[in-house]
Amino acid sequence: MPTADLIVTNARVLTVDPERPRAEAVAIVGDTILAVGDRAEVMATKGPATRVIDAAGNSVTPGFVEAHLHLFPGAAELDQCHLRDVQDVEGFHAKVRAYAAARPGEPLIVGQGATYTMLSAEAVITRHDLDAAVPDRPFVMFAADHHTAWANTAALEKAGILGGRAIGVGNEIVMGADGLASGELREREAFGPVLELSTSGGRERCGLSGYEPETTPAERAYDRDVLKRGLAYLAAHGITSFHNMDGNRYQLDLLGEMEAVGELICRARVPFHFLNFMDLDRLEAASELSAQYRSERLSCGFVKLFMDGVLESWTAVMAEDYADRPGWRGEPLFAPARFAEIATEIDRRGLQIAVHAIGDGAVNSVLDGYAAARRANGPRDGRHRVEHVEVALASDIPRFSELGVIASMQPPHPPGSGFPLEPTLTRLGRARWPQAYAWNTLREAGARLAFASDWPVSPVDPMDGIRLAMTRQPWEPGLPDQRQSLDQALAGYTADGAYAEFMEHRKGRLKPGMLADLVVFGGDMAAAEPEAIAAIRPVITICGGSITFEA
Repeated sequence: MPTADLIVTNARVLTVDPERPRAEAVAIVGDTILAVGDRAEVMATKGPATRVIDAAGNSVTPGFVEAHLHLFPGAAELDQCHLRDVQDVEGFHAKVRAYAAARPGEPLIVGQGATYTMLSAEAVITRHDLDAAVPDRPFVMFAADHHTAWANTAALEKAGILGGRAIGVGNEIVMGADGLASGELREREAFGPVLELSTSGGRERCGLSGYEPETTPAERAYDRDVLKRGLAYLAAHGITSFHNMDGNRYQLDLLGEMEAVGELICRARVPFHFLNFMDLDRLEAASELSAQYRSERLSCGFVKLFMDGVLESWTAVMAEDYADRPGWRGEPLFAPARFAEIATEIDRRGLQIAVHAIGDGAVNSVLDGYAAARRANGPRDGRHRVEHVEVALASDIPRFSELGVIASMQPPHPPGSGFPLEPTLTRLGRARWPQAYAWNTLREAGARLAFASDWPVSPVDPMDGIRLAMTRQPWEPGLPDQRQSLDQALAGYTADGAYAEFMEHRKGRLKPGMLADLVVFGGDMAAAEPEAIAAIRPVITICGGSITFEA
């Protein structure tokens, strides 16, 4: 047997390998796992130059595979004004004014993580509320879901949308009784003009907007530094692979440049983002990017679409009326027949499909589209995905297994976990609660799940995601118990994410021959109470045999 370059020993290894679920040590040679087993057998691979890490009886797991995030926006937002912990008007004013005062030259003050009920139990926020905090400089703040923003009067005026503007279906500049914009901006076309006022010009969202930005060398270098900071942040949370959920050539090229010089410290999968104004021939770009980028460090291989918005702003598409808005079900970004046509063409090209679908009407249309693609092209192991699946029709639950579709879900998202109970529960209505965020209901029907954060919508920390998956409580007695076991939650962030990108033979488990992606922790997660598990932090992250983070 070859000599190991690195050994992690005296560990409680959670391998996520059903053939050997627990071990004491792991040996690495190059970028590959050499041995997994008891301490004596692994230490037999030690040579004079082998580095030995003593895990001190703490957990070692596969590197986390974060199956749904947005790297560029998440990294850019690290330095913005975070409002997730704000609970009242006074706290809001204090935090925003302090942030603005510390940045006198910033052309646009940007807040992140606002909740819909942060300033009012009625969830009605207007430009006047923002004017009271920052009256004389452009200021915009985003809901945590990133589908709604609120802008002050100065921002609306400078962006040229105070009087409204015609925009596409599914987007809305909410107008007030005075004939002027109220300040609430729903979806990208509505808040895009405000974001263009920022230092970055909104480039961090170019992968969501369908355009390739024209940049100067200085702007390109700035964007690369943003991505580099984001990758370091992921590594510090034990993440060794991620599936980006927005993408274009610009992002792939930037990450490709970083890969060439050894700066791509996490494995990245980046889609081609298909927008509802695009023609089918634009999918040729998806095929070209997938052919160009297909290494184990950086790949494309899939197309991302949005079918709807979010429940909180009534932009998710429902099969029946919203419980609190009779006569309204939301508007799909793609008509069902059009989506089926697009899905069939993507599938014909041999590419994977991932679709944001939150409402049960949207989920139904996506599954119908996948079924149409199968009828047209014949069955294949496409592993198409539905992102979020926040509520599904009972009749659609078994279709995930029947069609081989992956439910890509986020443990921080259920109301009462990482988000407030309202307004989501009221939007849904009690009749829909049993099929909402239905992790175990889907599992019991044979579906494959993958877990993630949707960063920056939720904090990226997989350990907190595991905690939330294990501790979720029903909203009322009699609802299904959707809590996950430690093994289920850990697999959701490792092996299941690897499966979702066709890489289960190379990563997501700790076994000989797999890529040497692993995390050493500062505690024993198998011995911890579920409520305390998020306090156990990564101390070393290893990707491809190289240490990418060390506390």
